[in-house]
Amino acid sequence: MELHEDEGKATPRTMLGRRLRRMRNDAGLSLRALAEQVGYPHTYLSRVEHGEQLPSEALVAALDAHFRTNALFADLLEMAQETATPDYHRSFVEGEGLASRIQVFTSSLVPGLLQTEDYARALFRVSIPGEPDEQITARVETRMRRKRIFTKDDPPFFWAMMDEAALKRPLGGSKCMREQLRQLLEPRIPHITIQVLPFSQGAHPMLGGSLTLLTMEGGTTIGYVESFASGETVELPRKVVELTQMFDLARSKALPEKESLDLIRTYLKEYENDDES
Repeated sequence: MELHEDEGKATPRTMLGRRLRRMRNDAGLSLRALAEQVGYPHTYLSRVEHGEQLPSEALVAALDAHFRTNALFADLLEMAQETATPDYHRSFVEGEGLASRIQVFTSSLVPGLLQTEDYARALFRVSIPGEPDEQITARVETRMRRKRIFTKDDPPFFWAMMDEAALKRPLGGSKCMREQLRQLLEPRIPHITIQVLPFSQGAHPMLGGSLTLLTMEGGTTIGYVESFASGETVELPRKVVELTQMFDLARSKALPEKESLDLIRTYLKEYENDDES
């Protein structure tokens, strides 16, 4: 007999689906009946029950409210999203939440922790062709949830450096870029620094990739190098020193923060003019 994924090995994703089906059956509801009551398509609920798709945060909030489960589905979703993250990226995200200082360089994109929802959604749409809308939404929610590190009692120092290409490339269109650049220009808490490495500096050590350096409370630094759909966590001290040197060389070519923000304002005006033309 063929087994559904949720009938095999238990995972947070399948546990969520099983619990949903059990509660629906205990309430004497069909999929269509539950769908009408929570306001989501029954086909969507079916995929969630079978572990084929993660629900959005909005759906789990509706389910917790409907079944009065005190954030049970929200907790299961958070667990499922964490385990759905590739192994090479999961250890990095865990380290990100423990770091005292985060330094990140991106060569063609706004760094993830500074992205707006629309910018992240546009990025996922082009980088994962054919991904269902609900799954794209789940990925965006996971990325937005990582921003919680900035609201901790003791948030990390965050130094973001991006190539000018991140400002020039109209990801998601002019409206999306206007919202993204405006967010970069909003008043920020003092421990966040933004710099831009301008085209005028020519080549630099990190063309075509991204680098993040996480410094832990004890002073240990971990590197994370990412390109396309793969990434590598680097902990070997000699390699970390090499990555830190690359980051410092790129930073030496970057504009000071005030001039960087002025350049962002220049690009914002261009995107605003696109809307008027």
